[in-house]
Amino acid sequence: MKTFLLLAVTILSILTTSCAKIKPVQTEYVMGTFCSVNLFEKETPALHKEIFDRLRNLEDILSANKENTNISHINEQAGIAPVMAQKETLEILSLALDFSEKTNGAFDPTVGPLVKIWGIGTNEAVVPSFEKIQTALSLVDYKKVIISGNTVFLADKGMQLDLGAIAKGYAADEVVKILEKHKIKRAIIDLGGNVYAVGKKSRTKPWSIGIRDPQVESGKPILSVTIENKSVVTSGIYQRNFIEKGKLYHHILDTETGFPAENDLLSVTIISSSSILADALSTSAFLLGTEKGLKLIENTENTEALFINKNKDVFVTKGLKGKLNIINDQFIVRN
Repeated sequence: MKTFLLLAVTILSILTTSCAKIKPVQTEYVMGTFCSVNLFEKETPALHKEIFDRLRNLEDILSANKENTNISHINEQAGIAPVMAQKETLEILSLALDFSEKTNGAFDPTVGPLVKIWGIGTNEAVVPSFEKIQTALSLVDYKKVIISGNTVFLADKGMQLDLGAIAKGYAADEVVKILEKHKIKRAIIDLGGNVYAVGKKSRTKPWSIGIRDPQVESGKPILSVTIENKSVVTSGIYQRNFIEKGKLYHHILDTETGFPAENDLLSVTIISSSSILADALSTSAFLLGTEKGLKLIENTENTEALFINKNKDVFVTKGLKGKLNIINDQFIVRN
């Protein structure tokens, strides 16, 4: 649920304080967003091709919006027959269903029917009728996803998988594997806002990642965190949205109401060595809200988070306390 974005709406920016020469970033549009890879060593056209070929391969497996993908075949056969699933589909779907259990259905990979009728992030975004929302909600139920061996079956006709809230995280981890294979020790991967910082910025300095003002589409960083070999993923109301009759409707859909989630949050940022984990957690924690979201993250090993609410309060997990660099003093860390 975090695709179709241009770089202008990314909440994350890399704070470039080093005097070292920055090599050109290789950027292509794939998986519904602009994906950039900046290799600071051993950069070759062949390596860039290998990376982007893998991203296109994943899109051809996991997209719910393209024809003849593994996911589209599963959706087409909903209520009819099981479909042989590719390795990537099984891995991602298994993790997604695990998060569905952990969040009591707040995170649900069968949200496809809701995503389709809202159309947020497309030129056809609209507030659906009550009847359409209720019909779509009746088709959202992760418990009706049946994995048997290497097959996936959606029990009811009309059900649709949508892995947009987790697929880019998986893709970022796959790019990291390619870099590890080639022994690349310094790189920045940015898949439409899913950032993975490989190694350190320099021999002695970690990367500094800026978190921008979630109320301003192209806002400056309000705080920063230092990381190495970590992924930083943010979900927020600014990312994909539209306004109808003066009300903003964002893309993070509540599977209880069928409408965009309504709470006091502007954004949730997750920091983890696993990008797929960070991707799933950013959406899950946003849907759960600050209190339950913080509890979920605190119970997840080697993972940290920061929550920004509409009062410009910042709430962080225990491991981030005292480790944030506040750039804009209008935002205050409260815990």
